[in-house]
Amino acid sequence: MNPVDPKAPYDDSNIFARILRGELPCTKVYEDEWAFAFHDIAPVAEIHVLVVPKGKYVSWDDFSVHAPAEEIAGFVRAVGRIAREMDLVEPGYRIINNIGPNGGQIVPHLHVHLLGGRVMGPMLDRNWQPA
Repeated sequence: MNPVDPKAPYDDSNIFARILRGELPCTKVYEDEWAFAFHDIAPVAEIHVLVVPKGKYVSWDDFSVHAPAEEIAGFVRAVGRIAREMDLVEPGYRIINNIGPNGGQIVPHLHVHLLGGRVMGPMLDRNWQPA
């Protein structure tokens, strides 16, 4: 998959837009008026849930600039609610949002990865060197 330009126009054909429209299957975890959450098909932790806003936003940058405050609050609260409902708060969990090419974003629809069920380890590999 090609890296995403976080300032590109929204593409209605992206995989998460298709999931939101019910065109592609998923294992739903949560839904409200602001957010939709489902299990990742290639999990990297015991719990790996993707949470997407229902609005058409390419990236966190797009969302933070264009979404109304009520929508931002609704989405952020949904992520917290999902973590609580999955009993992740006490043991701890990680939320990841990839933005643009350097951030590793490959789907042009804002989403966060909610990871839990194991020790995540260090945030980044401090020994990493560019190729």
